[in-house]
Amino acid sequence: MFYVYLIQSEDFPQHRHVGFTTDLKQRIKTHNAGGSVHTAKYKPWRLVGYHAFSDKRKAQEFEWYLKTGSGNAFANKCLW
Repeated sequence: MFYVYLIQSEDFPQHRHVGFTTDLKQRIKTHNAGGSVHTAKYKPWRLVGYHAFSDKRKAQEFEWYLKTGSGNAFANKCLW
């Protein structure tokens, strides 16, 4: 499975991140261990939600969409 996940900083709740992975549990552990340059300074992170896809391309396209202006607006209204 391919996962698009949404995480939010516990200490800085205004900081959110959308990502893509094949191993959701390990990816969250990596974020919380400071293993990602983009999220290290806002750890710890909590998982807000995720969407599972059997098709890699569809998962990547959904992640990219959530990072666009309209996708961000959709996520703010429906997913966060």
